Amino acid sequence: MLVQLTIRDIVLIDRLDLTFGDGLSVLTGETGAGKSILLDALSLALGARGDGGLVRNGCDQGQVTAMFDLASGHSAEALLAGQGIEHEGYLILKRVQSADGRSKAYVNDQPVSVSLMRQIGQSLVELHGQHDERALLDPAVHRSLLDAFGGLETLVGRTATAWKLWQGRKREASDLARQVAAARREADYLRDCVAELGGLAPQPGEEEDLADRRQRMMKAEAVASDLNEAAETLSGDGSPIPVLTALAKRLERKAREAPGMLEEAVRQLDAGLDAIYRAQQEIEAAVRQAEFDPRELERAEERLFALRAASRKYSVAVENLPELAVKLADDLDALNSGEERLDALEKEVTALEAAYFEAAEALSGERAQTAEHLAGEVMKELPSLKLETARFIVRQVAEREAAGATGLDSIEFWVQTNPGSKAGPMVKLASGGELSRFLLALKVALADRGSAPTLVFDEIDTGVGGAVADAIGRRLKRLAERVQVLSVTHAPQVAARAGSHFAIAKREVAGEARVATGVHAITGDERREEIARMLAGAQITDEARAAAQQLINPSAA
Repeated sequence: MLVQLTIRDIVLIDRLDLTFGDGLSVLTGETGAGKSILLDALSLALGARGDGGLVRNGCDQGQVTAMFDLASGHSAEALLAGQGIEHEGYLILKRVQSADGRSKAYVNDQPVSVSLMRQIGQSLVELHGQHDERALLDPAVHRSLLDAFGGLETLVGRTATAWKLWQGRKREASDLARQVAAARREADYLRDCVAELGGLAPQPGEEEDLADRRQRMMKAEAVASDLNEAAETLSGDGSPIPVLTALAKRLERKAREAPGMLEEAVRQLDAGLDAIYRAQQEIEAAVRQAEFDPRELERAEERLFALRAASRKYSVAVENLPELAVKLADDLDALNSGEERLDALEKEVTALEAAYFEAAEALSGERAQTAEHLAGEVMKELPSLKLETARFIVRQVAEREAAGATGLDSIEFWVQTNPGSKAGPMVKLASGGELSRFLLALKVALADRGSAPTLVFDEIDTGVGGAVADAIGRRLKRLAERVQVLSVTHAPQVAARAGSHFAIAKREVAGEARVATGVHAITGDERREEIARMLAGAQITDEARAAAQQLINPSAA
């Protein structure tokens, strides 16, 4: 709840420090005393749009600080945690407004954006007046109010979870369907490629091996005829080796007959024969090495041509063909398995859709019962508020086409202001005063469900008096048993039921040609005088004082 409000240099307010308690607090004063300034200042601390015109004339800046006692588990705690803002049960919102239009926002002395301050402020305080339609315009707010009234949060959460699961799988299935459709369009080409590369079966390093073998065979082919001729010369019928061998033997015999004459010739001839023998062996080895099957060369060339043709076709290096073959085979497998996964995923999507609609329809049924109950509770409050001929309607439209995280329902508060007239949205059909009273009846019915911990009502009793004003006072008092209520009022019947009473008045500033707005808590005789003024006007009579005392303490009369 709001504990303290501090205002510095805002419009006609110089310095103001107000302390609030729980229950019902009222603010009263003559027209033009500055009640709207007070609410404008509070709105500024709650994140309303800043305006340099709010700064008191002659000042560079104004400042508003609102301190709240934050209940454990309040929704504002999540917003604070998200920003790393610590608190120890108290929350301080401060707004500094410069005369040049700029403003700064602080939460617990930590700078924040105005939008964050507004979010936090909306969770702490609701401002309602006869022209304030914020809470009544948005059907999404009506739905959340109805859910809070019926305690349907668990069903709402279950529906939201079912929606999230369904939509997540639906998107996944849609993405996979696009992938499978694209793969199907290329399926025939993909199968042909896999078959072609599977038949080709390229191996890592194969091109280099084939090129080396082909080069060796081509070189061997070039020298084969000369090698064969050399081999034939040394080993064939015309070989000189047998002749030279026989010659060497004859000379060796002759050398014994003529010592010192032929030994060197024999030795040289033997060395020559040894060299020829070795040459013969080397040539024979070279012939064996040069031997190849021409068909093998043809096969190597054909294989090399096939690999390089595939390289050009698929725009990859030959050395990458094995990797490509694996990838295309995997893509083909993925197509087949993707179709299987898609089929399974589509079945899951169907099941999740059914689960969502089961939860959403159950929620719609509970909302229908809750809507009837809420309308009945509001209707109970209307006669005392001089709306005895009016009807309050919770309009529920459930459509599968409107499915979403919050269910199938659109909820809107409607009214019928007179018998026989057409029902319609409350904000369109109800007049300013009627709207305020409908809102009060609704807030009383909701009590502390779906409500901020502090409610501020700005002159919702305008244009009514007597029994209606008394009924408004009694209902504000009842409402204040559950939440903190602040009411700016002109009705003495409302003011008399308050636990705390603040009087607002203008005063002349000593030594200066200007006035300032002041606010102070009043009790006892001073409070009786203020309520008597509200009853009698400028001339307060003893009768007015007696009537004021009776309003304050009816049991003493």
